[in-house]
Amino acid sequence: MSSVPQYYRRGGIVCWDVIEAWGLNYNLGNALKYISRAGHKTPDARADLAKAIACIEREMQLLDERAEP
Repeated sequence: MSSVPQYYRRGGIVCWDVIEAWGLNYNLGNALKYISRAGHKTPDARADLAKAIACIEREMQLLDERAEP
């Protein structure tokens, strides 16, 4: 998988493989992607971590909406 950018690889593992293996949905998969590349795609890790938080917050919002009677 040489076409996968290096910032999505950690310890020989590609984050997309983890997302698929764990069956993560869109929001959780993106959160993992942003966490895995934080500080590696660009020096600004905070920007990617903020995006991960936004994805997690959206997932929590959807869970709350589904739980409402």
